[in-house]
Amino acid sequence: MFGFGAMIDKLKKDPKTIVFTEGEDSRILEAASRLLASNFLRPLLLGNEDEILQAAEDAGYNIRGAKIIDPEKYDRLDEMAELFCEIRKNKGVTMEQARETVKARNYFGTMLIKMGEADCLLGGATYSTADTVRPALQIIKTKPGNSIVSSCFILVRPSATGGNEVLAMADCAINIKPTEDELVEICGETVQCAKIFGVDPKVAFLSYSTLDSGKGEDVDKMRNAARKAMKKYPDIPIDGELQFDAAVSPRVARQKTPDSEVAGYANTFIFPDINAGNIGYKIAQRMGNFEAYGPILLGLNAQVNDLSRGCNAFEVYSMAIITAALA
Repeated sequence: MFGFGAMIDKLKKDPKTIVFTEGEDSRILEAASRLLASNFLRPLLLGNEDEILQAAEDAGYNIRGAKIIDPEKYDRLDEMAELFCEIRKNKGVTMEQARETVKARNYFGTMLIKMGEADCLLGGATYSTADTVRPALQIIKTKPGNSIVSSCFILVRPSATGGNEVLAMADCAINIKPTEDELVEICGETVQCAKIFGVDPKVAFLSYSTLDSGKGEDVDKMRNAARKAMKKYPDIPIDGELQFDAAVSPRVARQKTPDSEVAGYANTFIFPDINAGNIGYKIAQRMGNFEAYGPILLGLNAQVNDLSRGCNAFEVYSMAIITAALA
């Protein structure tokens, strides 16, 4: 499995506890069973213990060794609620409201990270992206110097010359219409994530225009964002605005922008908005035969990641490794 050897080796030396918010889901149980057998991650499943154990038994998954916590029966619930009240005191949250809020598994799991009971969280098998991100924003918050949470996808397929072709694409899941400065922040976070997966980033800010060939507000936004990113990250090869063909095809790049060190060889793509990003990565996944890993959430103080509701058990297993390794 691509690039996971180094991550697994890292986790064997320092195993992490990962919270799964949907503990009774069959995909989660299958992934947890596999992780427990490998012994480099500690799954923590949320939900009713009897229901989780019965679901695992019915499906034939061995989850012996997994920690299971039922938020309704948690012995530190008052302590958790008090901490949540403190975090949200500027919103006037009462103790009664806090107790009800933190019983919800997406909030409960995030609070476990805040309380030091877990290192990271993977949710979204049944929750929406917003339901996974909202508690993280309220409780864990963004890293110092960051103003937003963003996301990227890592796309992988076998290369014709051997090994793997690896690309990074952002933001495909979180920010609907990012500003110029938000695009610069997305670029910086995506570059760091890409490096973890062995990518030597060459960043293209994508548009329907290549270096002034087209006009419009969206073109201006990508051009200005690219220039700001070049100034902020002078050691990273960045260019834009670029059309996708100019970004990836050396022949087209020679025609459209022969002096660019990025054009024709880009491997890290910054999209103008969520429409383009989401459509783009799914085209690569479904028609380009890329495996897509993500969305990987970027910019938080702790690692929380979101699953697609259409995910399978292998994707849960893969994202668990990625989430823990990034933690």
